[in-house]
Amino acid sequence: MGTRRELLGGIGAGLVAGALAGPAWGQGKRKLGYAIVGLGNYATNQIMPRIKDCEFAELRALVSGTPEKLERYGAQYGVPRTHRYNYRNYDSIRDNPDIDLVYVVLPNSMHAEYSIRASKAGKHVLCEKPMAISSAECEAMIAAAKKAGRKLMIGYRSHFEQYNLLAIRTVKSGEIGTPKVITANHGFNAQPNQWRLDKPMSGGGSLMDIGIYSLNAARYLAGEEPIQVSAMESTDRSDPRFKNVEDQIDFQLRFPSGIIANCVSSYSTGHNDYRVTGTKGWVGMEPATPYDGHKMWKRVAGKTEPIVLPAPAKTQFVGQLDHLAECAMSGREPIVSGEEGLRDMRLIEAIYKSAREGRAIKLTA
Repeated sequence: MGTRRELLGGIGAGLVAGALAGPAWGQGKRKLGYAIVGLGNYATNQIMPRIKDCEFAELRALVSGTPEKLERYGAQYGVPRTHRYNYRNYDSIRDNPDIDLVYVVLPNSMHAEYSIRASKAGKHVLCEKPMAISSAECEAMIAAAKKAGRKLMIGYRSHFEQYNLLAIRTVKSGEIGTPKVITANHGFNAQPNQWRLDKPMSGGGSLMDIGIYSLNAARYLAGEEPIQVSAMESTDRSDPRFKNVEDQIDFQLRFPSGIIANCVSSYSTGHNDYRVTGTKGWVGMEPATPYDGHKMWKRVAGKTEPIVLPAPAKTQFVGQLDHLAECAMSGREPIVSGEEGLRDMRLIEAIYKSAREGRAIKLTA
């Protein structure tokens, strides 16, 4: 139980400090260059505006199948035409030494292909979650990165967010006693006519999209891996949004220490919270994993109080973007490597199996 929790508990304010091997950063080293693959809402509104704040990385190239987006964002961010790619000439990024890192921000079904192609082109890869649409695809992505001698990291931004890191440390410290129960709930009202509601593109419904936050949070708060899952699906198939994807899945994880995690994933109700309850109290957040505006509370000795932290030196987005650059330079493995994404995908497959078969699924290491 200690190994995973100790690892996560140790990455806080000094996330990237001191991690670079060899000469100091200021001795003539350049920032590493990102190519952003896929210019949808998340990439253009959350990721790209923040790269300018990175210490170790900067935006150097764009990849999109839409010429208008390449023109617009290329001009906005000063990306030369020689560094604007489409999906047909994507593999030629191998010939561009300005590109060191590739961030794949595409629909889930495209993650494996474009991550593997980036690895083969000799680039380090940051891929959005869920890592892929099957554990077999995840394994292929890991193998491609290893063969190329490049890093593979998955976009679990909450691992770089100060309140989530404090929650991990609080549980680990024993302040709330021995943890017994975790609740983790994530959901929103999904609007129709988007790729997330098309199974060939998404690989599944709410669990693949928003429920993965509940799943991953349960794991990093428990500090260990579950040994059993059970799940129940609730989907109104008369709703045109849910022709081939699920709406709600409630799932339960049992951990070796005896911790039980009760989790919700939903495309029709709004949730963004978690709580860890121990023998002496609890720590919880709502919202727990938003882009900003995190709220945290702790209850110990019969007293509930809010926890307010000063603004961080690096936001979760910048911390994540810099971490891959730092790992590429230092040779360290990312704290959210391809293996982390694979673990979640294997659990997602087990959750789907449990809901489908109506039984608990025991897990093997």
